[in-house]
Amino acid sequence: MFSKDDARTAVGIIGNIIALTLFLSPAPAFYRILNKKSVEQYSPMPYLATFVNCGLWVLYGQPMVHPHSTLVVTINGTGFVIEVVYLSLFLIYSDRKKRLRLVLILAAECLFMAVLALLVLTLAHSTKLRSAIVGSICMVGNIMMYASPLAVMKLVITTRSVEFMPFFLSLFSFLNGVSWTAYGLVRFDPFIVAPNGMGSLLGLAQIILYATFFKSTKRMMAEREAKSEVVVAEKASARNAKRSNAEIQNSHVVEV
Repeated sequence: MFSKDDARTAVGIIGNIIALTLFLSPAPAFYRILNKKSVEQYSPMPYLATFVNCGLWVLYGQPMVHPHSTLVVTINGTGFVIEVVYLSLFLIYSDRKKRLRLVLILAAECLFMAVLALLVLTLAHSTKLRSAIVGSICMVGNIMMYASPLAVMKLVITTRSVEFMPFFLSLFSFLNGVSWTAYGLVRFDPFIVAPNGMGSLLGLAQIILYATFFKSTKRMMAEREAKSEVVVAEKASARNAKRSNAEIQNSHVVEV
């Protein structure tokens, strides 16, 4: 007999797979950062929000806080490590001003998580109370994670370009929200259902934006590439003309 717990486990495993894909989906963007040795216009905010969000959910899933949440811990623990790698690349390839700001935000997030864990585990004496406290904060953190691409969405609307909003990050953000909403509904957990339901809507909004501005982005990138080729050709032509003039001048000197 397929019980409710079996269904929850199955949905949780699917959620783990989708969430892992979500965490890995920005990899092409970071490959580009590595090649160009610059973060360009990529924003660290989604990764800062995901970093603290994963840390909070790892705390929420601990047996002494919210028992029987192993699948919540496994995926968020993995996500936490992946975000550390991404943020390390931002620290390496950002300018000094951005790097300092990033370090301050990271320090504040780590301090917040450490203080929260200490207070909850020492002052709250039941798993029900601990779940309520940490779950409420996790809900806010999850909403922040899903809402963090709003800055990038504003950039997309302003520039009419999705160049700096990775498609797969948006797609799997949507799928992740849907899967974890289903997980929270099987054995109703409002702390999981509410933020992930909102995340589903925000992920869908990003996909709609991507579909809306995909063609204009391709056109703009093609125009920029063509302009770059023209500039290179003009520079090469100028160099050749300069070389020819120098050769002519040298030949006149020899004749004299």
